[in-house]
Amino acid sequence: MGQTISDPNVVARMIGALGIGKRLKVLEIGTGSGYQTAILSHLYRRVYSIERHATLLTDAEARLEVIKCFNVTTQLGDGQKGWPVQSPFDRIIVAASTQNIPDILLGQLAEDGVMVTPVGPEHGVQKVMRIAKNRDGVDAQGLFDVRFLPLIGGMPKTDGITSR
Repeated sequence: MGQTISDPNVVARMIGALGIGKRLKVLEIGTGSGYQTAILSHLYRRVYSIERHATLLTDAEARLEVIKCFNVTTQLGDGQKGWPVQSPFDRIIVAASTQNIPDILLGQLAEDGVMVTPVGPEHGVQKVMRIAKNRDGVDAQGLFDVRFLPLIGGMPKTDGITSR
């Protein structure tokens, strides 16, 4: 599907920046292979994960079922829109870069919530940002440099699935 998998060190650093808590509800944008999703499922109460590629999502769901990650709910959808019906989220982690901090996702973040997302140009180096939301606004902190594929809105025209 032309996607990449994040370096395990980057996954660990991004999850660490979220702040771990067994009672927290997390939104993950970009299920991908399910690797990060599986880790999140062991660190948080509930994980909601969105993937725009049906093939990737189906494969990830099968992997998550095999390893018994029963606190994960997945959805085929546009990650730029988040998951409003399940919001607010205590934590949001985005596995794709954005030009700016995504307002739609920020709106789905609970007060005292944290979002971790790569921000920067589509091609080139981005900065992983930790955005903490409180009643007075947001506090954004740049953490480290990365190169992520961009967060793409909408759904793919084709997903490599053949009709049966």
